[in-house]
Parts: sequence; structure tokens; C-alpha cells
Amino acid sequence: MVDSNPEYLEAVRELSNRIVEAQRPIRILDSIKWGPEIREGFFRGACRNQPAVDGDYYRRNNPLEFDPAAKRTELHAIERDISRKLGQLNPLAAIMRRYCREYATVVRMLEARGTDDFGVLSEELYGSASDVFHAGDPSLADLGMAMENTLVNLLSNESMREDEKTIAAESAVEMLNERLLRVFPDAGIRVLLNDQMTADAAAGSDYLKIRSDAWFNALDIDVLEVHEGWVHLGTTLNGTAQPWCTFLSKGPPSSTTTQEGLAVLTEILTLRSSPTRLYRLISRVRSVTLAEEGASFLEVFDYLRHMDINEEDSYSIAVRIFRGSTPQGRPFTKDLAYMRGFVQTYNYLRLAMSQGRLDTLPLLFCGKITLEDIKTYQMLTEEKVLVAPPFVPPHFADLKGLASWMSFSRFIASLNFDQLEADYGALL
Repeated sequence: MVDSNPEYLEAVRELSNRIVEAQRPIRILDSIKWGPEIREGFFRGACRNQPAVDGDYYRRNNPLEFDPAAKRTELHAIERDISRKLGQLNPLAAIMRRYCREYATVVRMLEARGTDDFGVLSEELYGSASDVFHAGDPSLADLGMAMENTLVNLLSNESMREDEKTIAAESAVEMLNERLLRVFPDAGIRVLLNDQMTADAAAGSDYLKIRSDAWFNALDIDVLEVHEGWVHLGTTLNGTAQPWCTFLSKGPPSSTTTQEGLAVLTEILTLRSSPTRLYRLISRVRSVTLAEEGASFLEVFDYLRHMDINEEDSYSIAVRIFRGSTPQGRPFTKDLAYMRGFVQTYNYLRLAMSQGRLDTLPLLFCGKITLEDIKTYQMLTEEKVLVAPPFVPPHFADLKGLASWMSFSRFIASLNFDQLEADYGALL
């Protein structure tokens, strides 16, 4: 497929490093965040007024750390050099060129903050709730509605309620530092407090940030360990360890679906997730769906409150959907990646198990990859252009238990659920 001679490998590394440097100042979430003053104003108005956010708000509060026109030109130049140095038909070159184009689209999206074009470009990068997995299949919006109904029924059972959040952010930092030091003993991973975040936690290149006023329970700490630690930090470290394909240490939007899907799958396979956690993820899908259908920030917030989500969480979810946009604009659709990615990675795992292709599964962790590229990465591994990931989560490092469980999945999935309800309904 490719010529892995020293000159070729050096060219791959040089171009990879240029991609890494070019994307460094492009900080999507920092560029579209809503500040604490927006939250304070919303609650001060008894949650009845649309937040005062428009294009000027982003330019005034979140100025871009780069010149958009110059950044697009830089990315185009890298893309052209990839073709010149690696070849027009080279599969690795095709992936690297796509990364450049995606980052250029991200630049355009950030330029369009506070306009309808922001939502259009977000949909181009992250997809839409109306997308289907295969022709004739239900859409992500359909998945959201079906899962919502199931989870509402589950959460009506008192045994599904989670413990109170009694762990302060400072204690969470200590606990996670201790856990991640055991998992990544020589990586220099740090867990830090941050008072500028909207989310409770977020992973960086070699750190995990915890919002300083957030509260957690034991299950939250478990989820953060595997989701942010094992997957997000783990794949970053594995990408950084690549000797040639260093661009895999950074993920463009196309890798977000696989990354978040792997993270949610890992939560579930390690029994760290919960119906409350899944309900929160599904609520984001439902919120994107409503916003794409024309609902405003206030209407999404009211819907979430109607679904028995408290005011703080309803505000946080609604902000995630409208950040970068306006309270009455098209949504930021990144949060679709969690459920879309879970379905895609689970189905890939199921197929790999059924065909005995267990050798492909560690490749999911070799960096910030996109699932549809895995065949190319498999060939690159065989040619030693790509190295095996130094860190693989325990449930993927030893697949015996997972393989036993997954062996039944194809047969069980083929059973008619309506008939099962008829046969077993009398037993419940």
C-alpha cells in the first residue's frame, strides 16, 4: 500500500507535526462557551428570558487566537504538500488531507459563531439528529425517543436512583489523581481544578480539568476515570507515542464520534454507567432534535424541566446545544456523537467478535482515529508505519470475558422482541 522507507516515514512525521501545530490554537469549546454571567442573568430572570447571546458576544468574550484567513491558507498548504510528498492516491495521505479539510471547516464554523451558518457547518462536521445508521434504519432522533421512554420507565424505580453528590471538586481531584497515576504511572497526567468551565470535567493532552464548584458521587468518579481517563487521555497518549503519525494525538470532528462512542461503550462494559447517566446523554440527543426542529433555548430548557431534570442540569444541557449559536439559532450538534458513536463502535465490536478478528480491536485506541479508517490503520500497522498502542484499557487488553459475553449478542439481537413480550409478559 505504501512505501515505508526512511524518507517516506520522515515525510509522514514532518507533515503530521505540521497538522498538529496548525490545529493547536483552534480551541472549539473555548471559542463557543457561554460565561457565568449568562447563567447568572438567566436564573436572575426566573429562567423565563432568552439569554443575551449573539455574534458580538462571542467576538467580545471569546476572541479567536488566530487569524481565520491565514489559518485556512496554512491548512490548505499542508493539504497540498501531503499530496505532493506522499502521493495523491496514498490512503494515509487521504486521511491526513481530510484532517486538514476538517480543521479548515472548523475555522469557518468558528468564524460563523452567532449566525445560522454556524449550525449548518456544525451539521456538516458532526451530523444531524435526522441521520440514519443505514438506509431504512431509524434515525438518531428515533433512537433518542425510544431510549428516552425506556429510561423514564427504569428511573421510576427507586433502585435506579443515584447517590447524592457529596464529593467536592477538591476531593474528586485527589481521588482521580491517585487512580490515573496507577493507570498511567509514567505519563505525567495531572488532574486540576478549573473555574472557567461549563462542563463538570474535560480532558486535555496530559491533564483532566475538574470544574471547581462541581459536586460528584462515587459513580461519577468511576465514570470520569474510564471515560475521560482510560479513553480520552489514553488515546491522546497513544497518539503522542506514534513515531510517524503524530497527527493521531489530536482529533478532528470526525474522530469525535469514535472517541465518544468508545468512551460510552467503556462505561457500559465496565459497569460504570447508570440509567441516570444514559438519560443525560439521551436528553442531549432529544435537545438537539428539538433545536433542529426550531425550538429555542428557552423551549429546550422547559422541555428538560418537564422531563423532571432539575434546573441546573436543564440549563447545562441547553447551553451545550446552543453554545456557538444563539438562543433561537441552529444547534451545535456535537453531542450527537455519544449515542451515534456508541452504536457504531458496539456494532463494530460485535462484528469483529463474530468473525474472530480480535486483532483489530486494540487499533481503536492507537490514537484519535475515525472508525471508517481502521482498515487503513490495520495495514499501516502491518507495515510498521503505525505502532501498537502502549495503553489499552483492561477490558480490551484481555478479551476473554468480553468475547464470551458478545458471543451471544448476534443471536439474542435476532430474537423478535414483540414475541418475547408476549411470551414473558405474564411473568412480570
